[in-house]
Amino acid sequence: MSETTLIPYGATSTALEVLAGVDLSGRRAVVTGGSSGIGLETALALAGTGAEVTLAVRDTKAGAHAADRIRQDTGSGNVYVAPLDLDDLNSVRAFAGDWNGPLHILVNNAGIMALPELTRTTQGWEMQYAVNVLGHALLTLSLHDALCAAGGARVVTVASSAHLMAPVDFDDIHFTRRPYEPWTAYGQSKSAGILFTVALAGKWATDGITANALHPGGIMTNLQRHLSVDQLRFVGATDEQGNKLQVPPGWKTPQQGAATSALLAASPLTEGLTGRYFEDCQEAEPQPAPAPGKTGVAAWAIDQNAAEHLWKNITSELGL
Repeated sequence: MSETTLIPYGATSTALEVLAGVDLSGRRAVVTGGSSGIGLETALALAGTGAEVTLAVRDTKAGAHAADRIRQDTGSGNVYVAPLDLDDLNSVRAFAGDWNGPLHILVNNAGIMALPELTRTTQGWEMQYAVNVLGHALLTLSLHDALCAAGGARVVTVASSAHLMAPVDFDDIHFTRRPYEPWTAYGQSKSAGILFTVALAGKWATDGITANALHPGGIMTNLQRHLSVDQLRFVGATDEQGNKLQVPPGWKTPQQGAATSALLAASPLTEGLTGRYFEDCQEAEPQPAPAPGKTGVAAWAIDQNAAEHLWKNITSELGL
């Protein structure tokens, strides 16, 4: 992709629009968390291009329902479901170990948000960082050979504008000393996801593998399941009685929320692009004053030194 390439899509574009006319026959894709929300819509759009798509999901029953819908909507018979629990390293290793052949597209889409109480994995890791960062990092690194074999493979990580809330606190990533705060933990995990993308882009460039991250926008999905009733009322879900609550201006449908993922995963317009952070189907502008509710990318999320520090931290924690 040329630096001057015009991408004719924006905040209201959908994943299907972004990939209209794209032919990925013979290509293979994995979408984590592909049973609902923007993961489902991303998988549906990829399957619609002729790609073989595997939904890597924690709930395989929900994954099977999603796969049935994708097959019905696209007519594709190449949609599969495989178990993947990102807070269980054995599950991640099993998924990667069971994968055979090349992998052209890996969409690290699954995630958890704003757990109200400090929750730890069996390793003692803070759960949001464990799932959003370490689980996906292990998955990606374990699939390196498959991605390398594909020739021109793409890794796409769903981050968030929430990264503007918090940089990575390398002195206390897992909240062993500082008080736990749900949004700080979530924001940190999303900053880490972007930094991992920056590191990956540099280290795997000679393998022909590109890596990019994105903010999908505000979308009401299962990601919001840990929010309080008052928070849900603000973001536009339903109250405890099931009454429809107003969605604030600027929020997206899941189809629109999946557009940037689809663009980076499969559009010829982003071929060769690596180490970037996108929002609304465009590369994000620098944000000089990061804060909640703003757009753009914080310097702390794309800093090369911080990316290298994170890489060493991740490989150490994972024992790689």
